[in-house]
Amino acid sequence: MVIDEGLKAGDIAGMLGPFWELSEVKLLRLAERRRAFDGPPVHTVAGRFVPRPWTDWTRGFYHGSFLLHFEATGDRRFWELGRAGTLEEMAPHLTDFAVHDHGFNIVSTYGNLWRLAGRAGSGAGACEVRLCEQALRVSGAVQARRWAGLGEEGGYIYSFNGPHSLFVDTVRTLRSLALAHLLGQGLRDQVGREVPLLARLESHLLSTARYNVYYGEGRDIYDLRGRVAHEAIFNPEDGSFRAPGTQQGYSPFSTWTRGLAWAVLGFAEQLEFFGHLGGIDAKVAERALEAARATADFYIENASAADGVPYWDTGAPGLHALGDWQAKAADPFNGHEPVDSGAAAIAAQGLLRLGRHLGEGRYVAAGLTAARALFKEPYLSRGAGHEGLLLHGVYHRPRGWDHVPAGQAVPCGEATMWGDYHARELALCVEALASGRDLPKFFSREGP
Repeated sequence: MVIDEGLKAGDIAGMLGPFWELSEVKLLRLAERRRAFDGPPVHTVAGRFVPRPWTDWTRGFYHGSFLLHFEATGDRRFWELGRAGTLEEMAPHLTDFAVHDHGFNIVSTYGNLWRLAGRAGSGAGACEVRLCEQALRVSGAVQARRWAGLGEEGGYIYSFNGPHSLFVDTVRTLRSLALAHLLGQGLRDQVGREVPLLARLESHLLSTARYNVYYGEGRDIYDLRGRVAHEAIFNPEDGSFRAPGTQQGYSPFSTWTRGLAWAVLGFAEQLEFFGHLGGIDAKVAERALEAARATADFYIENASAADGVPYWDTGAPGLHALGDWQAKAADPFNGHEPVDSGAAAIAAQGLLRLGRHLGEGRYVAAGLTAARALFKEPYLSRGAGHEGLLLHGVYHRPRGWDHVPAGQAVPCGEATMWGDYHARELALCVEALASGRDLPKFFSREGP
């Protein structure tokens, strides 16, 4: 990335008004055909959101997007739409033992309702706040139950692949465990012993930092500081680490950039949470900081094009045909490899949070550099006929699930539900910085 070191949030604040105007148009259009979705909307095909049966992990981003729009604009219509969707559709996900994605589905919905309930215009009462708290407590305990032990090393929340599998994505879904702990929830095992949720959060974070993140220490010949493996694979019989893996990247020995972005944001948010708690284990805080810095630096130095937008994987086989791709802005319309705007939105927020937490302007400027690219064309979707907000995102490149428009060689011109959601979160962060306010935190409620 070529960081614009002098860039300030106020310099791009003027982009936010048009962004939220487009957000309103897109969301109202989606609300009109909500009942017509045959499953949760995942990504667009020829401009229309469609489901993609695999795991139901994007429904929370859909309903949560209405709540983020309310947060930005105060328009009560969006509070009502987000609340209704949450109460009507999200309850079954509270006790979903089959997935690791609770922080995506539940914190984006019940978590945002809880966080914003005290805001003027919400009309939420004490009973609604209590309902959200109960939902968050249940979700965190269910997430904590999905546990693979590593003996004295602790353990990890295992992915939908099974007890052998640790996904890097899950570090951002730890918000479920964090909120449940904050609200006083615990977990009892099968013999009635208390399992502290904070201890499981800390253990999962340490496992992710150790096995999914590299530090240039020679673990293998592809060990570059900050490189991320999508998956860490263990022997479930004894918990021994076996190999890196990937489900959506090109190779276990390259870096899938959305997985990298989840790590940049996830570690940064947990550092914020630890700062809020105080008294956290120093070893955990130090390891989280080491992983946050390493992944952020790798994103800046190795994964991103000059404008802050990455291609979908650092080892994508067609990148060589693009020449010195890191020295120029990403090209969504190239004929070799797709970019991933959703990864850029996730990572940009992480860079802003890390920079603010550490008081280091370089990370903040890097996040703003990426945000400036995303909040304008060709990424901002101005077409009236397109339901997506942030264009040029990809879902699953290896499986070929992403739409390739006529006349193009690779996927482009489409949106993802998580990309749109995180673009809205990023816009809220930029707006807060420009106004001199603290960044919104998943663990901080507004009002009484």
